Amino acid sequence: MVGGADDENSRRRWPRRVYEVGEEPDPRFTFANERTFLAWIRTALALVAAGIALEALEVPAQTAARVPLVLVLALLGAASSSVAFVRWARAERALRQSKPLPAPALAPVLAFGLAVLAVTIGVVFLTSL
Repeated sequence: MVGGADDENSRRRWPRRVYEVGEEPDPRFTFANERTFLAWIRTALALVAAGIALEALEVPAQTAARVPLVLVLALLGAASSSVAFVRWARAERALRQSKPLPAPALAPVLAFGLAVLAVTIGVVFLTSL
Protein backbone atom coordinates (compact mmCIF):
# COMPACT_ATOMS: atom_id res chain seq x y z
CA MET A 1 0.00 0.00 0.00
CA VAL A 2 1.60 3.21 -1.15
CA GLY A 3 -0.13 6.34 0.14
CA GLY A 4 -3.79 7.11 -0.24
CA ALA A 5 -6.98 5.79 1.30
CA ASP A 6 -5.66 2.27 1.92
CA ASP A 7 -2.92 3.56 4.26
CA GLU A 8 -5.42 5.69 6.15
CA ASN A 9 -7.84 2.75 6.42
CA SER A 10 -5.13 0.43 7.79
CA ARG A 11 -4.14 3.02 10.43
CA ARG A 12 -7.74 3.17 11.71
CA ARG A 13 -8.14 -0.60 11.98
CA TRP A 14 -7.49 -2.31 15.27
CA PRO A 15 -5.42 -4.15 16.35
CA ARG A 16 -2.71 -2.33 14.48
CA ARG A 17 -0.17 -5.12 14.97
CA VAL A 18 -2.42 -7.27 12.76
CA TYR A 19 -3.28 -4.77 10.05
CA GLU A 20 0.04 -2.93 9.75
CA VAL A 21 1.78 -5.87 8.06
CA GLY A 22 1.41 -7.62 4.74
CA GLU A 23 -1.37 -7.26 2.23
CA GLU A 24 -5.09 -7.74 2.31
CA PRO A 25 -5.84 -11.46 2.00
CA ASP A 26 -8.65 -12.92 -0.03
CA PRO A 27 -11.84 -11.89 1.85
CA ARG A 28 -12.99 -15.51 1.94
CA PHE A 29 -10.04 -16.37 4.19
CA THR A 30 -10.68 -13.40 6.45
CA PHE A 31 -14.36 -14.35 6.76
CA ALA A 32 -13.41 -17.97 7.51
CA ASN A 33 -11.08 -16.73 10.24
CA GLU A 34 -13.91 -14.63 11.70
CA ARG A 35 -16.28 -17.62 11.63
CA THR A 36 -13.71 -19.65 13.55
CA PHE A 37 -13.40 -16.84 16.09
CA LEU A 38 -17.18 -16.75 16.52
CA ALA A 39 -17.27 -20.53 16.97
CA TRP A 40 -14.80 -20.22 19.83
CA ILE A 41 -16.92 -17.44 21.36
CA ARG A 42 -20.01 -19.68 21.13
CA THR A 43 -18.05 -22.44 22.84
CA ALA A 44 -17.02 -20.05 25.61
CA LEU A 45 -20.61 -18.90 26.06
CA ALA A 46 -21.83 -22.52 26.24
CA LEU A 47 -19.25 -23.38 28.89
CA VAL A 48 -20.19 -20.39 31.03
CA ALA A 49 -23.91 -21.17 30.57
CA ALA A 50 -23.32 -24.79 31.62
CA GLY A 51 -21.59 -23.58 34.78
CA ILE A 52 -24.45 -21.20 35.55
CA ALA A 53 -26.97 -24.00 34.95
CA LEU A 54 -25.17 -26.36 37.33
CA GLU A 55 -25.21 -23.69 40.02
CA ALA A 56 -28.76 -22.41 39.40
CA LEU A 57 -30.27 -25.89 39.34
CA GLU A 58 -28.09 -27.01 42.27
CA VAL A 59 -26.99 -30.07 40.34
CA PRO A 60 -25.36 -32.08 41.82
CA ALA A 61 -26.93 -31.46 45.21
CA GLN A 62 -23.59 -31.65 47.04
CA THR A 63 -22.10 -28.16 47.19
CA ALA A 64 -18.63 -29.67 47.64
CA ALA A 65 -18.87 -31.24 44.18
CA ARG A 66 -20.88 -28.53 42.44
CA VAL A 67 -18.69 -25.53 43.22
CA PRO A 68 -15.48 -26.94 41.68
CA LEU A 69 -17.39 -28.10 38.60
CA VAL A 70 -18.94 -24.65 38.15
CA LEU A 71 -15.55 -22.99 38.59
CA VAL A 72 -13.88 -25.28 36.04
CA LEU A 73 -16.63 -24.58 33.49
CA ALA A 74 -16.38 -20.83 34.08
CA LEU A 75 -12.58 -20.89 33.79
CA LEU A 76 -12.68 -22.95 30.59
CA GLY A 77 -15.20 -20.46 29.19
CA ALA A 78 -13.01 -17.50 30.14
CA ALA A 79 -9.93 -19.17 28.64
CA SER A 80 -11.79 -19.99 25.42
CA SER A 81 -12.97 -16.43 25.05
CA SER A 82 -9.56 -14.91 25.73
CA VAL A 83 -7.64 -17.30 23.51
CA ALA A 84 -10.21 -16.88 20.70
CA PHE A 85 -9.16 -13.30 20.13
CA VAL A 86 -5.44 -14.08 20.28
CA ARG A 87 -5.93 -16.97 17.84
CA TRP A 88 -7.95 -14.75 15.47
CA ALA A 89 -5.22 -12.07 15.51
CA ARG A 90 -2.39 -14.57 14.93
CA ALA A 91 -4.27 -16.22 12.06
CA GLU A 92 -5.19 -12.90 10.43
CA ARG A 93 -1.60 -11.71 10.66
CA ALA A 94 -0.37 -14.98 9.12
CA LEU A 95 -2.92 -14.64 6.30
CA ARG A 96 -1.74 -11.09 5.59
CA GLN A 97 1.88 -12.30 5.39
CA SER A 98 1.10 -15.46 3.39
CA LYS A 99 2.53 -17.61 6.18
CA PRO A 100 1.20 -20.92 7.55
CA LEU A 101 -1.60 -20.62 10.04
CA PRO A 102 -0.69 -21.15 13.70
CA ALA A 103 -1.70 -24.38 15.43
CA PRO A 104 -4.64 -24.09 17.83
CA ALA A 105 -3.11 -24.10 21.33
CA LEU A 106 -6.31 -24.30 23.37
CA ALA A 107 -8.16 -26.99 21.42
CA PRO A 108 -6.34 -29.98 22.97
CA VAL A 109 -6.56 -28.49 26.47
CA LEU A 110 -10.26 -27.77 26.06
CA ALA A 111 -11.00 -31.22 24.63
CA PHE A 112 -9.13 -33.00 27.42
CA GLY A 113 -10.56 -30.70 30.10
CA LEU A 114 -14.13 -31.28 28.94
CA ALA A 115 -13.59 -35.04 28.81
CA VAL A 116 -12.31 -35.07 32.40
CA LEU A 117 -15.13 -32.77 33.46
CA ALA A 118 -17.78 -34.98 31.83
CA VAL A 119 -16.42 -38.09 33.55
CA THR A 120 -16.30 -36.22 36.88
CA ILE A 121 -19.90 -35.06 36.52
CA GLY A 122 -20.96 -38.63 35.63
CA VAL A 123 -19.20 -40.06 38.68
CA VAL A 124 -20.72 -37.41 40.97
CA PHE A 125 -24.20 -38.14 39.62
CA LEU A 126 -23.78 -41.89 40.00
CA THR A 127 -22.51 -41.59 43.57
CA SER A 128 -25.39 -39.30 44.54
CA LEU A 129 -28.09 -41.79 43.50
